[in-house]
Amino acid sequence: MKLPLRPWADSRLWATVRPWVIVAFIVVLLVTTAYLAWFGLEDLMHALDFPGRITGAVLFVASVITFVGALAVLDYALRGCFPHSGLVALIGAVAAFVTNAMLTLEVFRDGDSTAYQVLWGLLTVASALAAFLLWRTRVDIPAPKRVAAAVIVSSVLAVTNFGYQHLYQPYQRGGRPLITLSVGQAMLSQDRKRFAVPVDIRLENHSEMGFYVVGAEFHAMGVRVPPATKDRLRLQWRADAGQRREFRERSPLTRREVHEPGELVMAQPWMDPGDWIEASDSLVTRTVVQLPVKTPYDHLALYATASFGRKDRLGLDHFESLSYSWNGGKVPHWAKEKDIDSVIYRGRVHENNALDEHTRDPRYLSVYWRFGTHGADVTYTVARLGEEDRLTSPRRVVGRYGIVDAGSGPIEQTLWDIKNRR
Repeated sequence: MKLPLRPWADSRLWATVRPWVIVAFIVVLLVTTAYLAWFGLEDLMHALDFPGRITGAVLFVASVITFVGALAVLDYALRGCFPHSGLVALIGAVAAFVTNAMLTLEVFRDGDSTAYQVLWGLLTVASALAAFLLWRTRVDIPAPKRVAAAVIVSSVLAVTNFGYQHLYQPYQRGGRPLITLSVGQAMLSQDRKRFAVPVDIRLENHSEMGFYVVGAEFHAMGVRVPPATKDRLRLQWRADAGQRREFRERSPLTRREVHEPGELVMAQPWMDPGDWIEASDSLVTRTVVQLPVKTPYDHLALYATASFGRKDRLGLDHFESLSYSWNGGKVPHWAKEKDIDSVIYRGRVHENNALDEHTRDPRYLSVYWRFGTHGADVTYTVARLGEEDRLTSPRRVVGRYGIVDAGSGPIEQTLWDIKNRR
């Protein structure tokens, strides 16, 4: 059975057209409309940054164009009530092809969903075929140059915005919060057997974006520095330099002092994973390091470090799980070290736009607060569950999720004064 086509009857190409061809065109445009409207509205209302909102608006406008194009295909094929329905149908098909092609490239570049890859690949081919066949029907274009210019300009704007959002912008470097340490006056206890050193940790965010706290850690190292009776030999300097890889705490090379490896005297998180600091905000927290007056250490070395994730690059749920390496918690091989224990935090990471949120498998941020005799630190990875052993490259972590590290220290505090006061 042949479909009676009014406007297409003059074209030999459509002399043998079947009804399912028109139905297929309409289905392609309506399916494209549905997911463009879904992703567009979700980004328009919930994207984490301004370019994401603009992308949502562009996708939603494209969904309106493809929907009108689907109606125009029906009118152009059957009734011809609207004089320019062929042109509107062609514009809808071209819009569907451009958006489908861009989304197909993106999901193959960075997506995990095979279903979306197949769907958008098929829709790209189908919308390209629809645009080609509509063009072959000799659509009446009242002002070809103007229409072509409008299509080209809108396509360039859409491609530019999409490329900025998904290719360029995620890899730009941003600011990072500033951490400073202030050491107060050491105070003796009433029995003069103990003393305490107050330490203020100040966090300042001078950037124009907020940050999630991935992990924040403070630790104090006790350092023995016995004097040498004479100049130390060059071989001893070399031995000191060789130890720099064995211990996290760094000691200088000196002629008349023997810097022994530091020993951990205190470690604690000074902010919880999942907390945040807003743009142009600051906060101060205080911790106190307590030691007996008869401590064998000569110096205290104080460190405060933290890792932050940009709030315009990722959404971070509260960390729902907490485990321990000494009680069955799994630590990836790259985070394991001899005589090091770990507290493990894990939270769900959400992407900054609807496309990545729905086409990528769920990722989790795993944070490992590690501590042992010779120091403490925080390390992390973003990976699918069960793939924590595959360490994510630092460039990808910074580029995609905006996770950066900041720190302060070592701040050296001599203990001779407080020992003499007893």
